[in-house]
Amino acid sequence: MTPLPILTTLGHPLGAHMSVNGGLHTAFARGSSIGCTTMQIFVKNANQWKGRSLSDTDVQNYKSAAADATISPVVAHAAYLINLCTTSGTILKKSRAAFLDELSRCEALGILGVIFHPGAHLGKGESEGIKLIAESLNLIHERSPGYRCLSVLETTAGQGTTVGYRFEQLRAIIDLVEQHDRMAVCLDTCHVFAAGYDFRTENGWNEMMEQFDSIIGLKRLAAIHMNDSKREHGSRIDRHEHIGKGHIGEHGFRFLMNDSRLHSIPKILETEKGDDMSEDVENMRVLLSLVKGADSQ
Repeated sequence: MTPLPILTTLGHPLGAHMSVNGGLHTAFARGSSIGCTTMQIFVKNANQWKGRSLSDTDVQNYKSAAADATISPVVAHAAYLINLCTTSGTILKKSRAAFLDELSRCEALGILGVIFHPGAHLGKGESEGIKLIAESLNLIHERSPGYRCLSVLETTAGQGTTVGYRFEQLRAIIDLVEQHDRMAVCLDTCHVFAAGYDFRTENGWNEMMEQFDSIIGLKRLAAIHMNDSKREHGSRIDRHEHIGKGHIGEHGFRFLMNDSRLHSIPKILETEKGDDMSEDVENMRVLLSLVKGADSQ
């Protein structure tokens, strides 16, 4: 499969979540084969609490592949089991240990940050959930002094009792975390749309970004998950769709791709795909076609 030639000329860090089947280092070959200039990976099985420890060989193979590739930065997505504000003491303990483990793996590999869903409060209320998420992060950070790998809160759709569907909630978590410099945010386009932010018009886009900047701060934006939405605006349901084929449509992504403030922010697809990753290629082509002046490149 031929890499996308306009990725380099347009300069957007653009890519997708890549499989690590066969070893973490193999993600670089997969990403490079379709023209990714950034990517997201799992550093262990996303559906298990524990994973095999990284060996020195694992780390060296990863770093060698990273040095040979033109894919940077790389971010990781945390395991889906993790819930840093659960009502279960057992699950909370496992969640904290699992997040610390993933943070440590990413620190060893030199990965920019671990993106994670803040958690679901399971009925005890959003304010209590926010406090417990921050408490969990403070404990985790205390046990990982000096780490450069960021803890990256992901915006959520607000499905069920999940926390993080309003920018104010993410700000509240960050404010309660003692080591502020270790905190960042990932904006998921499907999630914020489902949560009630409508950015399908220029005014809507500008309003959302002004809110993000005033409440959280653009300096904390570490990555953007590029997903259209199968469900309607404000549905509070998280269902990803290919770019331009969902309820967001191409217009919302056009504003994003032409916002100079976001030019250097990693933009990562999380849409369904087959083994040949042709869906990723098509989604990247669509996104790049929305950039002003792309036709003349």
